[in-house]
Amino acid sequence: MPTINIFYNDAGFEAELKKVTASLKKYAAEQLTCGDIELSPDEVSVRFLKNESDGMLAPVELEISAAAFKERVDKQDQICLNIQKLLLNKLQIPDIKVWLILSELGHSWE
Repeated sequence: MPTINIFYNDAGFEAELKKVTASLKKYAAEQLTCGDIELSPDEVSVRFLKNESDGMLAPVELEISAAAFKERVDKQDQICLNIQKLLLNKLQIPDIKVWLILSELGHSWE
């Protein structure tokens, strides 16, 4: 199941980000759906991580991890751009960067 780690450097962004969690999960599930894999928002895990370093490229950064299905690989940049656009339109945050990490994926439940 996909995971979204949201890193932010300003504690003031946390409440704003949490307000869009449901729409982010829904949109991410739609963007990552492919072939026979139809995702629901309940299958997307979102985590909020306050970053204390000065090394971030934007005030908010998302790392999305998911299995590397061919359809996702073929449109990985567009998925990132679409999710970035959704968040920039909904939030009062000046810049957001999005990475999609596609890999072999295991899980801990049967």
